[in-house]
Amino acid sequence: MADQLTRTITLHFDNNDKLLKKNIAILGSTGSIGTQALEVVRSHPDLFGVEVLTAQNNCDMLIRQAQEFRPNAVVIGNTSCYLKVAEALKSYPVKVFAGPDSIAQIVEMEEIDLVLSALVGYAGLKPTLSAITAGKQIALANKESLVIAGDLVMSEARKKNILVLPVDSEHSAIFQCLVGELPGTVEKVYLTASGGPFRGMRRSQLADVTKEAALQHPNWKMGHKITIDSATMMNKGLEVIEARWLFNLKPEQIGVVIHPQSVIHSMVQFIDGSMKAQMGLPDMKLPILYAMTFPLRMKSELPRINFTDHPALNFEAPDLDLFRNLALAYEALRQGGNMPCILNAANEVAVGAFLDDRIGFLAMPEVIAHCMQTVTYVKTPLYDDYVASHKESIIRAKEFINHS
Repeated sequence: MADQLTRTITLHFDNNDKLLKKNIAILGSTGSIGTQALEVVRSHPDLFGVEVLTAQNNCDMLIRQAQEFRPNAVVIGNTSCYLKVAEALKSYPVKVFAGPDSIAQIVEMEEIDLVLSALVGYAGLKPTLSAITAGKQIALANKESLVIAGDLVMSEARKKNILVLPVDSEHSAIFQCLVGELPGTVEKVYLTASGGPFRGMRRSQLADVTKEAALQHPNWKMGHKITIDSATMMNKGLEVIEARWLFNLKPEQIGVVIHPQSVIHSMVQFIDGSMKAQMGLPDMKLPILYAMTFPLRMKSELPRINFTDHPALNFEAPDLDLFRNLALAYEALRQGGNMPCILNAANEVAVGAFLDDRIGFLAMPEVIAHCMQTVTYVKTPLYDDYVASHKESIIRAKEFINHS
């Protein structure tokens, strides 16, 4: 599992031993992770140059970002927005492209040193694979790439000797705990979870919760999709699957513990019984900076922990009966094959339906369980199988919702 740390990282220095700028591509630059990554760039202009920015629909923000950071190129995924972006940037030295295929192709640019994959959901898989195939260093915030096709993604990374640097705070914590440790010394890892806005509620209370309530995360500021996933604990389930591939773990080596303060981000237990924990305030700019500068640690002005503000750190077991999505994720991981892909696709549809007020909070795991039972199972999938499974799962999920 520590073999992740043996992948190649190349640092470039000038003739005066000064670290050269790292040219980065941010896929999903208008989302929560993307905008915070640009805050990191803004704070460290000597370390980073912005080579590529991409967005799906938010063309206004993409235009503003391009005008500030002057990337070589931008891509707007929604082709209907192309003319607006191109017109706004015609007086700037910025190339403009459009469409999902362009996002997957742009990461192959020779000038790019690091690709930060911050796209949401299934859309991140193809560009992430393209970047790895092109030999680019990856900072991965798109956990779904590993949930859907972890075996394929990590096999390609090993083939290209590419280190996949996790951006999720929990996986960054595990990664940091493993630095300096030998392979084969990890007994178990523990992903911490805040418990979301509904921790401690009863099923009768969850039946009527609104999307507005579900979007009120107690500790983290995130996009709508990941915030709903946190409220259902699906986000933690996806992180369990991601951890399996990032660190070459078995399902029984990955635990989840509720930690409401979100100060300890994850823990690693070793075979001698000792344990390491990585701590920090709940600010995504810290793991973003760490991934973008690894193997170095750079000085930042991010807030520090005042331990007197946290006189007690609490831990409790997750309620797998109440928050069924976490149990479904473990089941998908145990079954393997294309089952995590089915889980992810069904969840994307379920979350979308909940945000559109078409289903209730407790209906989301019902949609996912139905797809896991009915979509064609493939034990050893190839890329085309993942694509087909994703499409079939979306169809089955929508049918189930429409007939419920």
